Amino acid sequence: METLAKKSRLALPAALLAIVLLTMVAPASADVGETIIQRCTHGQSLGGFSQSAYSRALKELGADAEEYTNCAALIRQAQLAAAGGRGGAGGAIPVAIAATPAEQRAITRAAHAGATPVKIGAGLIHPGVVHANVASALSTLPAPLLALIAFILAFLLAVAGGALRNRIRARRSD
Repeated sequence: METLAKKSRLALPAALLAIVLLTMVAPASADVGETIIQRCTHGQSLGGFSQSAYSRALKELGADAEEYTNCAALIRQAQLAAAGGRGGAGGAIPVAIAATPAEQRAITRAAHAGATPVKIGAGLIHPGVVHANVASALSTLPAPLLALIAFILAFLLAVAGGALRNRIRARRSD
């Protein structure tokens, strides 16, 4: 009877520990695509993942990461290296990776579109045209340069104001 009571007292903490461990393991395996993307954007090795993990990372790769990094190519390279048994992308020889059918269609469309405007969402984008307003141009300048521009403008206003005052005084005295 005493051993049964001891076992039942130990069973509750063991069950709670098992539940906690299972809840920690599920998100880790579900977030493997994000882990690969994070490792890629931080320049870390992409080796040691499964084929499905690489595929998931490619599906989860955001538009910003695709546009501003070469993570898509690096993930595909690591996927090919893992498939070839080389165990990852570290030190692997660069391999030409075939574009997916969707990527191939996008390349073909872009090549045939030339410089014609492209509709994206509700707006029309003209290739080669950069629309910048004064506010965006000024907001990217460093603070010391903005202070210098403000000082020069204030100085020019003071000089112009003084010249205007002198002209008015000269007319009154005539």
